Amino acid sequence: MGKRSSNRRNAAAMLDSDDTDSVSSSSSVRSDMISVGYAPEIDKDTLVDQALDALFEKRGSTREKALASIIEAFSTNLQYEFVEKKFATLLHQCVNSIKRGSSKEISLASHAIGLLALTTGCGISAREILDESVPSISQALRLKSESSKVASLLECLAVITFIGGEDPEETERSMQIMWQVVHPKLGTNMVASKPSPAVITAMVSAWSFLLTTVDAWALSLKDWQESISYLSTLLDKDDRSVRIAAGEALAVIFEVGDFERFFGEGKASSGSADSKTREGYLHLKGLKGKVLNQVRDLAAEAGGKGAAKKDLNNQRNLFRDLLDFLEDGYAPETSVKIGGDSLNTTSWSQLIRLNFMRHFLRGGFVKHMLENEFLHDVFGFVPKKKMSLGIEDQSLNKFNEKRLYKSPNSALAKARTQYLNKQRMMLQDRKAGHFAVACDEE
Repeated sequence: MGKRSSNRRNAAAMLDSDDTDSVSSSSSVRSDMISVGYAPEIDKDTLVDQALDALFEKRGSTREKALASIIEAFSTNLQYEFVEKKFATLLHQCVNSIKRGSSKEISLASHAIGLLALTTGCGISAREILDESVPSISQALRLKSESSKVASLLECLAVITFIGGEDPEETERSMQIMWQVVHPKLGTNMVASKPSPAVITAMVSAWSFLLTTVDAWALSLKDWQESISYLSTLLDKDDRSVRIAAGEALAVIFEVGDFERFFGEGKASSGSADSKTREGYLHLKGLKGKVLNQVRDLAAEAGGKGAAKKDLNNQRNLFRDLLDFLEDGYAPETSVKIGGDSLNTTSWSQLIRLNFMRHFLRGGFVKHMLENEFLHDVFGFVPKKKMSLGIEDQSLNKFNEKRLYKSPNSALAKARTQYLNKQRMMLQDRKAGHFAVACDEE
């Protein structure tokens, strides 16, 4: 016990400084180390251990600096050994930060939990992250908060659900929690205030990210109507980021949603229930027509005074692609260079997943895409370096098996099977030099 207390005091001394210090990276942590006499060269594993100890301190600024240091460590390196030994402690302390911390601490803790989940991959640990974190995240989202804090909580909820949610009900629960941020139910503790554009953008992006994993047949006609109707109103908003997020969400909806089945259900019988289904289907078709007109206008929007050219071009490109998809059924095909390798997408769902992960991982995106086995599985991406090692002949070690495991019926388990099968086929013809994209949307 004495040794543990001593470690925490050392961590606090290393991390403590004025409350107004920046916590955007661990550079501030290194500055503190130098100021109190620590050598600037310090083992990275030791730094993470000390940061974890500092999360037990009472001073909020100390915990904030520690979380920033942990985020940088998990972004720039795959902390597998640290997670194996101290996963539960880190998760518990981050959840405590969400419960009791400042807005800044909650934002940092949320990001750290998401990175922790990405490091563990699918399995028992991912399940524990989801079960332990959702109640606190849900409670924190009910409180009137800063936009940055809400955005971080939403992103965290999306990531941990994507990785740890094995049952469709769990994904639907998280999506409903997100939806209630902008559409609070009467009788809940939600503060019925007008959400900011930043909050709306974060909610729609997180919601559409999870939508890429949902079985469309599980959603009702009412679900689709409500979603499309709301997103259509967002296309008329002044904020361009809101319009872009709404456009991406609508792209996923029209890609995964099999709306013609409602027409078939309504046509099957002349009963009153089926009559309502037919009416609902016609309403849905009307909404799609409205969205098509909006998309056509946004694809050709002229730049207004003060409009950022980059943002305008991003909007035009997105809605031109969406217009092509709605009119002709062609999803955009993209290719992203990662460490000399190409990651290709051939569907809206793949593109939205990729964009979300790039945003969440920020500067750590390339590192994780090159070395994180879970992300290789999700995107069907295998760097050439790994291919040259003959990955098809290597059985997954116990740690990777634990991180990649999911229930047999889960979407990612099916994607993983597709990915491994395609990978074996690719390796039989490596001279072609192309890498197939797994996780194809059915």
